[in-house]
Amino acid sequence: MHIGVDSFVSEVTDPKTGHVVGPAERMAHLLEEIALADRVGLYSFGIGEHHRSEYYDSAPPVILAAAAARTERIRLGSAVKVLSADDPVRVFQQFATLDLISGGRIDLVVGRGSFTESFPLFGLDLADYDALFEEKLDLLLQLRDNVEVTWSGQFRPPLVRQGVFPRPVQDPLPIWVGVGGTPQSFARAGLLGLPLMVAIIGGEPRQFAPLIDLYRRAGAHAGHAPERLQVGLHVFGYVGESTQAAADTIYPGWHKMFTTVSRERGFAPPSRPQFDATAGPDGAFFMGDPQSVADKIRRISEQLGGVDRLSLQMTNPLLAHEDLLRGIELLGTEVAPLVADV
Repeated sequence: MHIGVDSFVSEVTDPKTGHVVGPAERMAHLLEEIALADRVGLYSFGIGEHHRSEYYDSAPPVILAAAAARTERIRLGSAVKVLSADDPVRVFQQFATLDLISGGRIDLVVGRGSFTESFPLFGLDLADYDALFEEKLDLLLQLRDNVEVTWSGQFRPPLVRQGVFPRPVQDPLPIWVGVGGTPQSFARAGLLGLPLMVAIIGGEPRQFAPLIDLYRRAGAHAGHAPERLQVGLHVFGYVGESTQAAADTIYPGWHKMFTTVSRERGFAPPSRPQFDATAGPDGAFFMGDPQSVADKIRRISEQLGGVDRLSLQMTNPLLAHEDLLRGIELLGTEVAPLVADV
């Protein structure tokens, strides 16, 4: 199994000093984090996409280009690219260019996103949530697979024998589908034979087994080879010197983050017992000392019928930079070797 990190590049307040890390300093910290992930042997680093005041990741390709120039081996990608709110031609061109800069180390993970602020920002109707993604994914795949494209749809002007350049180093450019919990999304990815990135932010990961099985059955029905039907997990987590230390380190920021989301969506406010339960052996959060995290990864992979990739989303508005660096170091030097044979 391949292990990596995902980041939403959140605004951070140092919990020890109260210092609010500004956007420029936060970007410098982020590039340091990615460079460390590369040095300690982690497989991948992904950048999310949000258009909110508390996150600085509204332009992932720009961040990834800077990271590509500072790294040598680590794969870089989106986590996820909100395809519904963008032009597939520009998305393909940007990530093909990134692939050239990185020497073939780019993964494009596309999805609809769990927030909806991009729809009014770019003049889109939220009622078209599903149709936008389906149509734009179709065009993106045609752009990937053909140098010259003729295409027409509802939400974009048609293309008539149009070449789209540059072409990436990787042929084809890896395109993953990021999904939440909608069965149709799992089935669609399987029918298309695209690798699947499952975002697990609550509940128990083993509950996703029927959906992942649906993905694999849909892929087999469409005639895709099993090795094409890769499964990745995007999960919240952190690695510390001990399980208690890990939980105490990230709980304040988790509480702040989910208090905001709960207030916006009308959920009950988060609590420490809820956090501890979700961080337990069967919960959605992968946190603890290296051995505990590795054991959980192995157990969840077995429950889901095998997982090819797992990315820990370490975004936290109250996590000190040095603590995040230590978490990345432990993930790469101690956790990843323990699950390399999974």
